[in-house]
Amino acid sequence: MKISQITLLAALAASPSAHAFSTPGELSSLARRPAFSTAARSRGLPFRMSAVEEETETTAAVPFFAREEATKMHVISAVTPPQELQKSRTGRSASEIAAELSSGKTLEGGPTIDFGGAKDATSRSERALLAAREEYLDALRLGREVKVSGGIDGTGRLMGINDDVVAEVGREIGEFAEKFGGPETVRRCGAWLRKGAPSGMFDPLPNADDAAATFSDEEVAKFKQLLEEAYEESGLVTEAFAKTFYLGTQLLPEDARRAIWAVYVWCRRTDEIVDAPRSPDDPDMLVDLSAWEIRLERLFQYGEVVDAMDLPLLDIKAKYPNMDIQPYLDMVRGMLMDIPDLGQDRYDTFDELHLYCYRVAGTVGLMSMPVFGCAPGYTEEQAKEPALSLGVAFQITNILRDVGEDAVTRGRVYLPREDMEKFGVTEQQIFDQRLDDNYVAMMKYEIERARMYYERALRGVPMLAPYSRLPVQASLDCYAKILDKMEENGYDNLTKRAYAGKWEKMAEIPFSWYRTQDIYKTLPLPWDKPLKEDSS
Repeated sequence: MKISQITLLAALAASPSAHAFSTPGELSSLARRPAFSTAARSRGLPFRMSAVEEETETTAAVPFFAREEATKMHVISAVTPPQELQKSRTGRSASEIAAELSSGKTLEGGPTIDFGGAKDATSRSERALLAAREEYLDALRLGREVKVSGGIDGTGRLMGINDDVVAEVGREIGEFAEKFGGPETVRRCGAWLRKGAPSGMFDPLPNADDAAATFSDEEVAKFKQLLEEAYEESGLVTEAFAKTFYLGTQLLPEDARRAIWAVYVWCRRTDEIVDAPRSPDDPDMLVDLSAWEIRLERLFQYGEVVDAMDLPLLDIKAKYPNMDIQPYLDMVRGMLMDIPDLGQDRYDTFDELHLYCYRVAGTVGLMSMPVFGCAPGYTEEQAKEPALSLGVAFQITNILRDVGEDAVTRGRVYLPREDMEKFGVTEQQIFDQRLDDNYVAMMKYEIERARMYYERALRGVPMLAPYSRLPVQASLDCYAKILDKMEENGYDNLTKRAYAGKWEKMAEIPFSWYRTQDIYKTLPLPWDKPLKEDSS
């Protein structure tokens, strides 16, 4: 192991900040910030369920996807009964939650559930998102002005980029594209990337004759430079918001490193669409989110790009053909779960919390799997259960670490109510930050559950391609130390914050490296628990 690798991994593990995370745990905390600003909450979430207006289509240019999507739209007649809404925690009723939980798939007969694609189309949040989607597409189809962040053609400030992002990075994001010719060059670059993608990966983009498109050597050189700067800017965004995570990506080969930056930037922009402060004059959040989701769908189906920061995502889709859209769509649903009036701020059972953990953390593992790769003899399907287990482990750790902070600053309690009742712990006790024997007993129980998921995740490290094992193992080892610190704090996560110090994490890195070596199978570290053989 090179000393530079040890140094970088030490940096990967060093930050004790409130939402510091590591691959893939760092991304998992994106959705756990307050969902709305005061200004946004004061406006509420307008429930735009009106039917499509009867208007005559204008002769204005209409984006073809607006016409295409209009044929798919329908008004959902099944609605949540008012009596059920009264029983809901914020905006989700018991029947909505049950419908989504029932669609989960238990993996390997164990405790990890794959909630990929789980959603109740009749739920309040899905109906609100559909209404926003219809509003957006109707406006385009009928030639009306539609207000979305970043516009519909990639001009102006990019969607998912706001003053906070610009201040953190130190410059306007995507502005570099102007020196190459702006949106038109971005679209031409997208056509060039589509043409170089594996045959059949993308459906033909309507109104674009990619097959007949030709590109001069001068143009190709320009496209390569544009794509290079888009990747460089993705790295800048990753470094600005996730310094330790960024340094950890330096251990990966160049293509994999840049691919993870592209994934991170998409997740960051999604989070900012939902989470950023909005004034009454700003575009509606749900309309923005619907437009963003449509963009994602069209990138995966047609290879279409809107702005320069879409180019890296298109490029990695072409390089990793098995990259699936579903985790990205599921993360959008995870963001919705934290939105007042539509989401959920209490969880009755662990299964409900498990769904949240999947959407905001497990999805990142699935996004990353094609990039991390699998070792010979393993498939992504085999590695899925450990990857999702790691996401659950990371998110449970985040939740346990932040119990006091979430209650006091956000008014949220993520701990399952069934667990609180089992141990005789009340919400008022948590808000009062009162530690007693009942609370300590509950924390011991929750910590053991988190460790069980870490143990299941460990089985997946040898399934990864050799170049990706060390970053994943190191993040797992260092993040699990937060649980040790909670124990050292006497299980007081109400008034104390558990974190491992920089030097403690640095000391752990060589052991993480050793655990990725073949010799570890015959000579394990004496203090490590033996890995359980999977009998499923």
